[in-house]
Amino acid sequence: MNLRDLVYGLYARRVEGRLDHAQVPKHIGVILDGNRRWAKASGGTPEQGHKAGADKIQELLGWCAETDVEVVTLWMLSTDNLNRPEEQLVPLLGIIEDAVRALAADGRWRVHHVGTMDLLPARTQTVLKEAEQATLGNTGILVNVAVGYGGRQEIADAVRSLLLDHAERGTSFEELAEVVDIDLISEHLYTRGQPDPDLVIRTSGEQRLSGFMLWQSAHSEYYFCEVHWPAFRKVDFLRALRDYAARHRRFGN
Repeated sequence: MNLRDLVYGLYARRVEGRLDHAQVPKHIGVILDGNRRWAKASGGTPEQGHKAGADKIQELLGWCAETDVEVVTLWMLSTDNLNRPEEQLVPLLGIIEDAVRALAADGRWRVHHVGTMDLLPARTQTVLKEAEQATLGNTGILVNVAVGYGGRQEIADAVRSLLLDHAERGTSFEELAEVVDIDLISEHLYTRGQPDPDLVIRTSGEQRLSGFMLWQSAHSEYYFCEVHWPAFRKVDFLRALRDYAARHRRFGN
């Protein structure tokens, strides 16, 4: 261990020691940004960057477990990413599949897919479904893996699901117009039954949501971190929690 690592370790313990667990967010959304930029800066390939980013996920979940976080949503692949050239997309999907298998094999987490399954290759769909089924009985953190996810797509899918549901019941458009509200639409989101994210973290210095959980993040707090995702450290995570705890959430009041 070099001097820099020692200093960071001491600082992380100091921040963690002062952390009020009663103020820790219960649901954290993470936009895992900067894999390719990290790889370019370190002289590696994009695939190496994505692999390093996938390996970081288990570390993050360990930190979340230590601080009593209950739900984590990881944006691993957007609907826009599906438009990448095949030579980029195929290796990326393979890395994501391996990461999801590792989450399921860990034995602690409950894995849940959020996204449009039909947009994904059959092999990826199978991996996601098997991981979700295999971890149903786990009692640890609920890990939402957002693969093939887009915020606008989710809202469109929720409205479509709502309409089909009421069509099967024989509800007329006039009757549906009378009852449709925020809660009814929320029941058809990918994250139905879950609390909305209290905190959304985005790495790599970008200060935008890019469509991440547009509906659910209406009252979320945001934390933008300069470091690229593969280089994200425990001290960066703890700083985000400390920053969150210092804010006064008003929910529009």
